[in-house]
Amino acid sequence: MSTPYPFTAVVGQSDLRLALLLNAVSPAVGGVLVRGEKGTAKSTAVRALSALLPQVDVVPGCRFSCAPAAPDPACPDGPHEPGSGVVRPARMVELPVGASEDRLVGALDIERALAEGVKAFEPGLLADAHRGILYVDEVNLLHDHLIDLLLDAAAMGASYVEREGVSVRHAARFLLVGTMNPEEGELRPQLLDRFGLTVEVAASREPAQRVEVVRRRLAYEDDPAAFASRWADDEREVRARVVAARALLPKVVLDDTSLLRIAATCAGFEVDGMRADIVMARTATALAAWAGRTEVRKEDVRQAALLALPHRRRRNPFDAPGLDEDKLDEILDRFPDEEPEPEPEPEPEPEGPQDGGPGDDGPGDGGPDGGGPDGGGGVPPQGEAPEAAQAPDAPGPNEAPEPQPAPPSPEGGGAPEQAPVRAAEPFRTKMLSVPGLGEGAAGRRSRARTAHGRTTGAQRPRGHLTKLHLAATIQAAAPHQKARGRSGRGLVVRADDLRQATREGREGNLVLFVVDASGSMAARQRMGAVKGAVLSLLLDAYQRRDKVGLITFRGAGAELALPPTSSVDAAAARLEKLPTGGRTPLAAGLLKAHEVLRIERLRDPSRRPLLVVVTDGRATSAGTLGGDPRELSGRSARMLAAQGLASVVVDCETGPVRLGLAGVLAADLGGPAVTLDGLRADSLAGLVKNVRTSVTSNTTPNRRAA
Repeated sequence: MSTPYPFTAVVGQSDLRLALLLNAVSPAVGGVLVRGEKGTAKSTAVRALSALLPQVDVVPGCRFSCAPAAPDPACPDGPHEPGSGVVRPARMVELPVGASEDRLVGALDIERALAEGVKAFEPGLLADAHRGILYVDEVNLLHDHLIDLLLDAAAMGASYVEREGVSVRHAARFLLVGTMNPEEGELRPQLLDRFGLTVEVAASREPAQRVEVVRRRLAYEDDPAAFASRWADDEREVRARVVAARALLPKVVLDDTSLLRIAATCAGFEVDGMRADIVMARTATALAAWAGRTEVRKEDVRQAALLALPHRRRRNPFDAPGLDEDKLDEILDRFPDEEPEPEPEPEPEPEGPQDGGPGDDGPGDGGPDGGGPDGGGGVPPQGEAPEAAQAPDAPGPNEAPEPQPAPPSPEGGGAPEQAPVRAAEPFRTKMLSVPGLGEGAAGRRSRARTAHGRTTGAQRPRGHLTKLHLAATIQAAAPHQKARGRSGRGLVVRADDLRQATREGREGNLVLFVVDASGSMAARQRMGAVKGAVLSLLLDAYQRRDKVGLITFRGAGAELALPPTSSVDAAAARLEKLPTGGRTPLAAGLLKAHEVLRIERLRDPSRRPLLVVVTDGRATSAGTLGGDPRELSGRSARMLAAQGLASVVVDCETGPVRLGLAGVLAADLGGPAVTLDGLRADSLAGLVKNVRTSVTSNTTPNRRAA
């Protein structure tokens, strides 16, 4: 639809609207990351924001949107003489998930280089977004190197391009907005820190508000132009308020008391680095300007902390973002206002921006300024569990855990099911990688041919040309120029001269965990160590951008606890609730892995798998298969090895007397066995650099009889 949905017509979502408007007032805040489930108006609100931004004056014909009054002296299209310009609306540029580095930062204009023999720069999306909005939907699915590039440009206000003989620097100041669904995977904490503000959004559970959302959406889809005209006055009012707040922003005073509150808050919540302090200061100043004031108050600092700190407190990737508001109030109360004069001042300000704003006619909709620090906005109350509440299986500090009734295990054998055990503290693991050279999705685990990375050579393109190797193309065309009748400066290039650049980087793999949850693993201290090891491997998979899956086996069979997904948070949650008990159907777990991998090869054939079996190697149940459990598990393992599957066995056997069954299983799988202690990166024993397979092995691995 050509007519965008009005920003002021968005129902609820006061925090989201406030964060977007604060960045519109002060782009130096550093952008917004919007986290939330699907269908919560994230993209709708972001796309609607561009209509509220003031129009911009640009130099006619400048591809980098230079301001006529103060043109960029380093503009590649310059130099520009100061003078009158043309007025156009602020742009909103979308960065697709599959965009290339060339499309983002720009590159050598290949067409002019080959046809005219000149070195010219073709600008990218960063140049298009200058003085506007750069929107990245599903930012957590964007390649890490692209995220680094755009976050660096957002922080410096400029883009530097040094590639293919081109050296260009141009201004790139934009409002950066990213949206993501945490179910599809998280951003690394280092990248989270680069976003100024973060907002958590969720669909309302109030029926009246949900009805109003549906009513407005249907009205918009029936007649977008008529619906937009109903909100035109509200849109103009908010646009004027943004302009007024921008003009007031340089006059806002950030006094020493407010700075002490900001510093004490960041220190009290143990936030790393100084970026949080700077972002909080800029946000508090923008809040004061948005409220029509020239001084920063305590409520501004509080609101700034709620927007700028939750995502920066996330040290472990499995930690949920959040902020203890009681602790925040306690820190802020340590610094009372020294001057009593500001207290009576809010009363005679009925026209202040904190009062109800446009779009108040919808149930539960406070308009975009409903999220202001003084008016019906701020952070909506969120349900929190009482601090004294404990998990059902967590005993008190001075009491022993109560025995819980356990259902009989399948087939009537083995130990009964036990309550879930907490995982031990995770640790940094050794590097496990799949041998060979793959062609899977970009990641950080195994060697692969990727679209990004170091250039290793050139080849004739197979299908559509995606990355031109300029030097190789010119070298292929140069000997034929005389025969092709070249007469001018331009190089005569034909299709068979084109060469594709081959690059080598790292790929993400599918790491499939097969975890023994039987009675032999059920000792509480032992299972806690096992869970800690698996959690450590999950953390490693998160950092290396892998997909993960989780299979557990116990009793009479195996269960796919988590289908392969990019969300390692979900795998960690399933692992935490994993019960134990029953016999050990090792063969069932391996066959379940075979079935899951077969399906995944059809869905994602380029992603290579890595099988991680966590067990002590015992096999005491054949499950529903029948036969000898030990022989079944051996045959299942050898079948997986024959398919060229890379695997590693994490040996969980402990005690002075060991049977070595995990080593036998590893030999059948054609991969190494590593103990829990040997899995640690700082361990000297069992260094694992590559997981080996026995696909082309000419010798049969030695196996010890149990």
